[in-house]
Amino acid sequence: MEKLIVTIAKGIENYGAWIGSIPGIYGQGDTVEDAKKELDEGLKLFIKYNKEVPAILQGEFEYVYQFDVASFLEYYSKVFSKPALEHITGINQKQLFHYASGLRKPSEKTVTKIDNAFRRFVGELGQVHFV
Repeated sequence: MEKLIVTIAKGIENYGAWIGSIPGIYGQGDTVEDAKKELDEGLKLFIKYNKEVPAILQGEFEYVYQFDVASFLEYYSKVFSKPALEHITGINQKQLFHYASGLRKPSEKTVTKIDNAFRRFVGELGQVHFV
């Protein structure tokens, strides 16, 4: 199954979603879910009405979502408090606030640190079972 990399980013008023490898396919909305839905609808219309569809879209595919750090922190701020994010990532809450607000942009090393921290966290959650 092919993987389509979808970038999601927060703009001034809404979220945008696009597939970098397929120009012209874009979704936007007030929420990440709205942007994903609009992107999917646009892609379906693209496949239906274009004579020349890229090979990657001719078989089965799935979306893989990537966020920039600011958009991720903004979107998940309803789920993770700053203290929780500090606990998960090891990055100071004040610094996380700067990243979330866009006042500062994290270095590539910091982005990797955040990415690895969340992958570890998700891995731990995947091993939890309730009795």
